[in-house]
Amino acid sequence: MSETSITANDWHMDTLAVRAGQQRSQFGEHSEALYLTSSFVFDSAAHAAARFSGEEEGMVYARFTNPTVSMLQERLAALEGAERCVATASGMAAILATAMALLKAGDHVVASRGIFGATQQLFGGNILGKFGIETSFVDATDIEAYRAAVRPSTRLFFIETPSNPLTEVIDIAAVAAVAHAAGAVLAVDNCFCTPVLQRPLELGADLVIHSATKYLDGQGRVLGGAVCGGNALVEEIFKYLRTAGPTLSPFNAWIILKGLETLRIRMEAQSASALKLAQWLEAQPAVARVFYPGLPSHPQHALAMRQQKSGGAIVSFAVKGEPNAREAAWRVIDSTRMLSITANLGDTKTTITHPASTTHSRITPEARAASGITEGLLRIAVGLEDLSDIQADLARGLYGA
Repeated sequence: MSETSITANDWHMDTLAVRAGQQRSQFGEHSEALYLTSSFVFDSAAHAAARFSGEEEGMVYARFTNPTVSMLQERLAALEGAERCVATASGMAAILATAMALLKAGDHVVASRGIFGATQQLFGGNILGKFGIETSFVDATDIEAYRAAVRPSTRLFFIETPSNPLTEVIDIAAVAAVAHAAGAVLAVDNCFCTPVLQRPLELGADLVIHSATKYLDGQGRVLGGAVCGGNALVEEIFKYLRTAGPTLSPFNAWIILKGLETLRIRMEAQSASALKLAQWLEAQPAVARVFYPGLPSHPQHALAMRQQKSGGAIVSFAVKGEPNAREAAWRVIDSTRMLSITANLGDTKTTITHPASTTHSRITPEARAASGITEGLLRIAVGLEDLSDIQADLARGLYGA
């Protein structure tokens, strides 16, 4: 029996993160079991037929059913306050599965402009456009722009809040009202906050999407993704995953399950350090601007403090150095001795990247400019190192220290 079915409704988040969804075998293992099998055996031909038809619940084939993956799905659904969750091979697989399951040729999507570069590529014509699905990108924080973008064919609103990399904060409840008035579904990428800091379903979203590669794993070990929401919508996504196959491997699910056990502790510690780092950066003469929702100077600071439990662990900043802003930004990166130069985030190790030449390099210069991604912009994903060591590493590049 799943521990979730016993008392999960009464559990708090820390308990859910450790115990929700666990299913013990006949051996009574304490840690979640890792089921490495491609298929499952049945008692008879009739038993197999009942499983394949859905007449009887249970494991069928590892492309779409596996006990370890099921445990992760139950646990993450509990953390997000969702009826159901399906896990995917990556965060981008989660977004693609959502789009392919819910959209068809002739449908229209409204998306916030400040979204991850690969997500822009997916919606912006390179992938979904080939299937006759159009997307309108709007100013992330302009609610009237969402309303003005609605068409009779609009079926999906997609937002990422806080945005990558400028940490723009979008009013989820306001966008949900616009989406629902248009008869559309609102999907929210909750990668930066996780359910520890923000629960979009409670604010009116229909679906929550995760790149589990980031904070849910938390140690940069595996790829994974997930979609959480109501049974009806998630069932459509599950049907697509069952057939198309971009599902999560049991090993990756097991790793992410163990990562969830420390999610709240990590998020709170990394967010606390991020706030102090943002305050320090804002006081540096070599820094032109800092983007962090926890700072009073952030344009959506008040909204962030209502909608999130903290500012999160991502800090972006623009260095001074025009007209050679890229050179100045790269000098900061190349001068580091401790920070990891990588585009990944959500790790216990602090990472630094130059979005214009990495995560957002495949979108057009015009699209980058519209999203505010300048050549002098750097993104820091704050880890668990001592804050003074992070500051000293950045100071080398800012001041030649």
